[in-house]
Amino acid sequence: MYIEIITTPNEALKESGFGSLKACYSVLNTIQRMGYGVSLTVCSTKEDLEDVVARRPGLVVLAVKYVPVENADNIWLSNYFEKSGINYTGSSREILEFDSNKVLAKTHLTNKGINTAGYFLAVPDQFKCEEDLPIRFPLFLKPLDAANGNGIDDLSFVTNFTEYKSKINSLYKTFKQPVLVEQYLGGREFTVAVIRTRNNDLSVSAVEIIPPISGKGLRILGAQAKKDDSEKIIRIGESELKDKVSALAVQAFNALGVRDFGRIDIKSNEEGECFFMEANLVPGMTYSSSYFPQACDIAQGFSYDKVIELIIAGGLTRIISTTPPGLQPDTHKDLSAAI
Repeated sequence: MYIEIITTPNEALKESGFGSLKACYSVLNTIQRMGYGVSLTVCSTKEDLEDVVARRPGLVVLAVKYVPVENADNIWLSNYFEKSGINYTGSSREILEFDSNKVLAKTHLTNKGINTAGYFLAVPDQFKCEEDLPIRFPLFLKPLDAANGNGIDDLSFVTNFTEYKSKINSLYKTFKQPVLVEQYLGGREFTVAVIRTRNNDLSVSAVEIIPPISGKGLRILGAQAKKDDSEKIIRIGESELKDKVSALAVQAFNALGVRDFGRIDIKSNEEGECFFMEANLVPGMTYSSSYFPQACDIAQGFSYDKVIELIIAGGLTRIISTTPPGLQPDTHKDLSAAI
């Protein structure tokens, strides 16, 4: 069976998916070690995608969500390959919207009774004074759909209306979209790698993230901290807290309808109550630095190869379930390890 990894030049994306070409080649090398024929294709046009479909791979591993097209709508890969009858990893186009639109995910989960930090959207001059704001200070401001901590820094934490107006104006000018304003949570920060295994069970790897202390004495996981890799990722020491974080992540994963795998970010307030923050459904896969494989390693001792085997196991299982017995590929030896 032939597998193809699909990516696109990352400089055109707000969200970088698995990461750089180096990260994609790490995934490719793992799949090769599993014994499959595999290649990496960088797609920039619809014609590139048509060529992939013509090759009829048994599985495409989607390292990004979409291919941007100049002066046209983005081509969402899950939607494109689904219509072309090609099996793909990850979630459907509809579910991936919960990744791209943080407010959509928060609204969906709030409606299902899942703990989510208070929030609202705002543009410059929408609110004239502090009393008009839907949520009281302190607040935390960030772009609606940017990834990798972009737009997040010390000034994202605001305690008065003057600071609020300044950061709203700055983010709106840079990102040209409404700003996400959240209730500030002064507790701890967590991320959880969740993978649906071939037996339809969930592998859950919850860890704590400790950002460096900034000049203002805050621990903010912004673009600079992520760029410098200056945050610490550690095992959650308290079993009760770990269970609480893991349970919330599983609730969010299931309620959002995620397929195959995803990363759920969670934060607590100063009283220890946990809240869903956002979902990353095409998480970074850079060896030794991306949160998803690190969480699996720290929480469960999974090697990088084991993580990649797990995230593609769902796609391989779908091949077996939809292929007539006489035409099924010999995947038993590989799938048996990815449980």
